[in-house]
Amino acid sequence: MLIIPVKEGENIDRALKRFKRKFDKTGTMRQLRKRQQFTKPSVEKRQQNLKAQYIQRLRDQEEI
Repeated sequence: MLIIPVKEGENIDRALKRFKRKFDKTGTMRQLRKRQQFTKPSVEKRQQNLKAQYIQRLRDQEEI
């Protein structure tokens, strides 16, 4: 459970923004979405390889 102490006289919008930032860093929503459907390990590995190839291609183009 996340606890965000609200300081005296602090704007509620600022506290809400801190809460959202902290919540995003925990990765809870990403984990829930990932658990909604099962992907085979071989498919997951293939996606990681494709992503790595894409990033490498971008880096190679950047060097040129």
